[in-house]
Amino acid sequence: MENLDIRSLYIEELTQELKAIGLPAFRAKQIYEWLHVKLAENYDDMTNLSKDLRTVLSDKFPFTILEEVDALHSETDGTIKYLFRLKDDRVIESVLMKYHHGNSVCISSQVGCRMGCKFCASTIGGKERDLLPSEMLDQIYRIQALSGERVSNVVIMGTGEPLDNYDNLMRFLKILTDAQGLNISARNITVSTCGIPDRIRAFAKEGMPITLALSLHAPNNEVRKQLMPVAAKYDLKEVMDAFEYYYEMTGRRLTFEYSLVEGINDEEEHAKELSKLVKGLNCHVNLIPVNPIKERNYKKSNNKKIQNFKNILEKNRINVTIRREMGADIDAACGQLRKSYIDKNSV
Repeated sequence: MENLDIRSLYIEELTQELKAIGLPAFRAKQIYEWLHVKLAENYDDMTNLSKDLRTVLSDKFPFTILEEVDALHSETDGTIKYLFRLKDDRVIESVLMKYHHGNSVCISSQVGCRMGCKFCASTIGGKERDLLPSEMLDQIYRIQALSGERVSNVVIMGTGEPLDNYDNLMRFLKILTDAQGLNISARNITVSTCGIPDRIRAFAKEGMPITLALSLHAPNNEVRKQLMPVAAKYDLKEVMDAFEYYYEMTGRRLTFEYSLVEGINDEEEHAKELSKLVKGLNCHVNLIPVNPIKERNYKKSNNKKIQNFKNILEKNRINVTIRREMGADIDAACGQLRKSYIDKNSV
């Protein structure tokens, strides 16, 4: 646990760490509450601890808070996109989206991404490192503190492949859903993956009722290879088998993310093939008009094609929606703000 900071520890681990320096168990509960419920930004905030104890803790268990670098506010729908600085000066982005049913936060799981999806700005420059559980948690904690509003839903769909950071992801999820912490329901959490079969199967066995979203983006492996390099390693049938196994183990309805790219995967034949692929599954297809990025020449499908694609799926009795574009006026698509910041500061 030498690479984990104090906010990445389960309460049982924190209890043992404090016991090793002669502190009673009740102190662990106090400190854990400060870290994960009251969202303390430093030990001085922990006013029911003595000054001497705060000094001891600060020396023994330093913890860092994400620093807000930038925040873009959408004038159209209230979406706020945050850029946060980590302790090693790398930057990550997170998004607060406001809905009638509550506030949702989309967080990053890695600094950069190595999956290489062609239409995504997050992959440009590759993966730099995994995020620690505490760094994933603090994206939510900082947004709650900065916005002054409660977060009820969490989506791990920002920069990075969550299942490529599996151990840290699981620790993050268990702390986030802990009744003694922020206590966000597992049913209000969505994890997105580009499709790593063995990790999907392992995740299914964890016993957490979390929604799993598969970044599908194509109805067959050949088209998928054009957009997603991961498809060259994992055949679509292998991915789909693992995804169906997740449903069998959890009973959670499956979600398919499908970014529509003009001339690549948005024709009638693609919609019909997709219908055959998912028909009979307890699933939902989320159609996403792709967000163009300057580094790629992919274009968003026009509205007529998007609607026609949706109609074909509906005729085949597939549950489908077109994702509402949140924060379109502030470049809220994954990776765009971080990429702009890096470009500007590398000159």
